[in-house]
Amino acid sequence: MNYTQNLFCDSIKTQSSNWNDETYQSTFWHTSAHLLAYALEELYPGIKLGTGPAIENGFYYDVDFGEYSFTDKDFKKVEQKMQELAKKGFENVRKEVSKKDAISFFKQKGDTYKLEILEGLEDGTITFYETGQFTDLCSGPHIVNTSLIKAIKLTNIAGAYWRGDEKNKMLTRVYGITFPEKELLSEYLLNLEEAKKRDHRKLGKELDLFYFDEEVGMGLPLWAPKGEALRQNLIEFLKKIQRKAGYQHVASPHIGKKELYVTSGHYTKYGQDAYQPIKTPAENEEFFLKPMNCPHHCKIYAAKPKSYRELPVKYAEFGTVYRYEQHGELHGLTRVRGFTQDDAHIYCRPDQLKDEFLKVVDLVNLVYGKLGFSEFKTQISLRDPNNKDKYLGTDEMWDLAEKAIVEATQERGMKTTTKEGEAAFYGPKLDFMVRDAIGRKWQIGTIQVDYMMPENFDLTYTGSDNQKHRPVMIHRALFGSMERFIALLIENTGGKFPVWLAPTKAIVLPISEVFEEYAQQLANEINHALDLDIEVDLRNEKIGKKIREAQLQKIPYMLIVGEQEMNSKTVSVRKRDENTSKKIVMDDFIKLLKIEVA
Repeated sequence: MNYTQNLFCDSIKTQSSNWNDETYQSTFWHTSAHLLAYALEELYPGIKLGTGPAIENGFYYDVDFGEYSFTDKDFKKVEQKMQELAKKGFENVRKEVSKKDAISFFKQKGDTYKLEILEGLEDGTITFYETGQFTDLCSGPHIVNTSLIKAIKLTNIAGAYWRGDEKNKMLTRVYGITFPEKELLSEYLLNLEEAKKRDHRKLGKELDLFYFDEEVGMGLPLWAPKGEALRQNLIEFLKKIQRKAGYQHVASPHIGKKELYVTSGHYTKYGQDAYQPIKTPAENEEFFLKPMNCPHHCKIYAAKPKSYRELPVKYAEFGTVYRYEQHGELHGLTRVRGFTQDDAHIYCRPDQLKDEFLKVVDLVNLVYGKLGFSEFKTQISLRDPNNKDKYLGTDEMWDLAEKAIVEATQERGMKTTTKEGEAAFYGPKLDFMVRDAIGRKWQIGTIQVDYMMPENFDLTYTGSDNQKHRPVMIHRALFGSMERFIALLIENTGGKFPVWLAPTKAIVLPISEVFEEYAQQLANEINHALDLDIEVDLRNEKIGKKIREAQLQKIPYMLIVGEQEMNSKTVSVRKRDENTSKKIVMDDFIKLLKIEVA
């Protein structure tokens, strides 16, 4: 409590200067969630409250409104009530409460959700926070005084199953965001409007990249031809880089026997939350949709004996995996149930570990720089020291793995944050985070050090002493999920992909049908020279409409041809963001395009 007071109870001026600190923002928004709940109880007596955490941008509270009807039309009066309460300058007072007294308090209120939470808490660990007349079950921390909250906006409502379980009641999740200054809210709302224009779900349809269909299945994207062209451009880009870095590309099936994932340890940790087994006609034979690629790669490694001279062995695969995400967590391409990972696994000797780890870090910088993600944050994710049962392996294995990551990041001078409890169950990792168009943080790439899986699969190599030794395994994904990466790429570029990545790099637009043959001839010339697939718009439409639609499709180059161009054997080139065209000879345009697609 003293730490919270010292950090967060300074003047508004000090608060604003701290605003970019993530811990500070989270605490500010946690208090705002309590303020929202306070206002809702004042306006809707008798409602039942679930939980109300801070999130990446703002906060929410899950509420059972009972017989009340609550829609976004009610936002304004709730905002006004929150503002009224904030101005009263209530202090947030922390109190330690016995389990018996806590149960008695919420029984009197009839708050069944809080009572359910209390069932899982131990006596002596329970705290309340009081804000004016409002009391909530909470461990904190909070800002000390509500008067620091100056700007308030409710942003959305959605349905959310209690505790994320579809068997439980659907509650109303009320989202909001607050700031210490009105100017910060205005800036956020402007960015939000811009983000709506860049929303990958909206642009995905407009640019004919991908679709979802409930008959196919929720969270299972369908890639249209242009979307698949975008995916393949990314895949070929990374394959070329990986080959130069010594990776060998492999492929594995979409299913695997249950025993495979029992051996790897994944079944014990995730089996109940995965797609359920596929049963075959054979007795007691079960398969699972592949939830990850690493066990399959371990089997490829184990297929032939390895010498220490052969290490490191690097396997890479663009492998599609399947995980049963909860309905309420699905969101466009950023959270899906079937996705492709640019997965790679490096099997190396212990003395090679740090060097190989650093090579992957350098690969990340190269790839992200090329794709415009020059600003990203790195997080060292460690196991929870107070809950080691969640993880596989010995303390010695974990100490070695964590030390390797820390030393590697220090050697590169990387600025990292450290989060306990965020490690994979088999090893610590270095995660790469980027922000989307509205500032939400997403993990994309990851590098993980694993001593455990080589142990589980009994992987070995013959050392210089002619004895069997255990390799260390590095799990590595640069894009992470191809789907999530493409979603962020769409929003980061607004759909205006660089020429080399764009599904359609250029389109030839004949002014009339008289020039269609010449237009097709130009397209064939480019396709032959650069091995591309340049489109020709042969519709019977006015040239102005063709140009507008090509711009809406964000095609980098429009090649306009008419009588002058045909007679002079030239083409009028118009870029997607320009209002005029420039006439050049075809050879010069091919040279220009060759440079841009390289």
